[in-house]
Amino acid sequence: MRQVRGSLPVYLQLTETLVRDIAAGRLVDGEKLAPERDMAVEMGTSIGTLRKALAELQARGLLERVQGSGNYVRAASDPKSLYAMFRLELIAGGGLPTAEVLDVGRYDKPDEIATLGPSRSGHRIRRLRRLSGRVAAMEEIWLDGSFAETITASDLSESLYLFYRTRLDLFIEKAEDQIGLRTVPAWKPDAFEPAAGSPICHILRRSWTPQGVIAEVSHTWYDHRVAHYVSRIR
Repeated sequence: MRQVRGSLPVYLQLTETLVRDIAAGRLVDGEKLAPERDMAVEMGTSIGTLRKALAELQARGLLERVQGSGNYVRAASDPKSLYAMFRLELIAGGGLPTAEVLDVGRYDKPDEIATLGPSRSGHRIRRLRRLSGRVAAMEEIWLDGSFAETITASDLSESLYLFYRTRLDLFIEKAEDQIGLRTVPAWKPDAFEPAAGSPICHILRRSWTPQGVIAEVSHTWYDHRVAHYVSRIR
C-alpha cells in the first residue's frame, strides 16, 4: 500500500489501513506483523511515520508491541474504523479508501426510493472512490432530507458515517447490501474507466437508525477489474 493524498494525516492513513485490515479479517488476532523496516517499505512511508501509526493502533488496543519479539495484532470484535462498513477491496487485497465529492444537492427522491425514509426529498451525494489511489467505484448516496436542511461538499469528511455522527447526531446501526448487475450511469466522471451504459457490478445499500428508520440509500458501481466486494465471516 502506497500512501495517498487525502484529508487524513499520513500516519492516520496508515492506521486506518491497518484497522480496516483487522476489521475485514485480513489480519487476525495474534498475528505477528512484518518487521517495521519491511512494513515501512511496503507501505511507502518512513520508519518514524509507521511507528506513529503503530502507536495509534496500540492506543486503540489493537496492537501489542513486545520488546525484542515484534508487533502482534489484538483484534477487537468491533474495531473502530472510519471504513468499517466499506466492503470493497483491491483485487490483491486491502486498500485505503478515499472519496472525491463530485456533486451535492437536495432533490426529490427518485421513484425507486421515494417511500424509504420519512421525507419525500433527500440530499444526493455523488462521489468517486479510490483504493490506495486507484479509481475503483462511483457512488450515489441519498440521505433522507429529514436529517439536515442543507449539506455542502465542504461539510463532508472522508467517511460519511463519521459526518453523520459528528455533525448530524445520526447513528447508523445496521445496513443491508444487495449485489447485482446494472449499467454505468451517464453522469460518470471521466476518471471512471467503464463506459456509460456498459454492464457493471452494483451494490444497493439501505442503512437504518437505531429507531428503525431508513436514513440512507446508496448505489455503488464498481470496476471489477480493480476491486471486488468482500465480506468475511469468522
